[in-house]
Amino acid sequence: MEQRKHWWNGKWGRLARRDVYLRADADQWHVEQRAGGAEGISRFYEFDSEDAAYDVVRTLLAGPDTWRELSARPPGAG
Repeated sequence: MEQRKHWWNGKWGRLARRDVYLRADADQWHVEQRAGGAEGISRFYEFDSEDAAYDVVRTLLAGPDTWRELSARPPGAG
């Protein structure tokens, strides 16, 4: 599975941090909505098209937070 995009709401701390990830695996698109940082709780969505996945991403990024797109790690980076 390849991570395509990662957005972060710019807040630190387990209670405030939110992340949204867009990943692709063959013809499937996956969106992960995570609350609470690396050890937080995630909700997963699967889609058959990139457009459908981006529609959900746009919905998840709507609201009062100032979302920042973070660069994806290069392949092989730990």
